[in-house]
Amino acid sequence: MSEERIQKFKKLLEKNPANPLVHYSLANEYFKLNRYEETIETINVYLRLKDDEGAAYRILGHCYTELGMQDSAKDAYEKGIEAASRHGHPDMAEEFRDYLESLDI
Repeated sequence: MSEERIQKFKKLLEKNPANPLVHYSLANEYFKLNRYEETIETINVYLRLKDDEGAAYRILGHCYTELGMQDSAKDAYEKGIEAASRHGHPDMAEEFRDYLESLDI
């Protein structure tokens, strides 16, 4: 199912490569399949297109953590705290602080 959805989102991006929602949706499908490098690449495109409220940084941080890239995970969670705070999501910001504490750096 996810592979079919990936192909669907890729076709949508061929028609409209600047659609942030499609980039985010594609990244989620990659993430479900543990395709972390592709998730990171796609989420970063999304973040260049849209001011995210924090959720994309959660995905990014988890990917970097799974790949053993602790410093990059730390950076993602810190940016997530900033985004969540800026958009009035204190619980999400606190969640990111918890992730930061759990990192092994």
